[in-house]
Amino acid sequence: MPVTTIQVDTRTRAKLAALKASKNETYDQTINRLMLLVPEGDEEGTYSAEFRAGLLESQIESAMGLGIPHEKAMKMLGLHVDGKTTKPARGPRRSR
Repeated sequence: MPVTTIQVDTRTRAKLAALKASKNETYDQTINRLMLLVPEGDEEGTYSAEFRAGLLESQIESAMGLGIPHEKAMKMLGLHVDGKTTKPARGPRRSR
């Protein structure tokens, strides 16, 4: 297997080292395990690189608590919540 050199901050290297499954695992193996968190596709086909990047971004936002809770999103969209249909949330009123 051809090997390349990549530059990472020493703090990034320390974080990667902490994620190793064992002390014998290579950084390549660790990075490949992390990339498994973003699926390549599903039964309908392969995802585009842009879509996969969006999935990763949404996972990061969720982990950081930046997402909207499922129940709140359902209510905002006027979808079923606990077996009931809700009315969509109204946006801010505009002055005329």
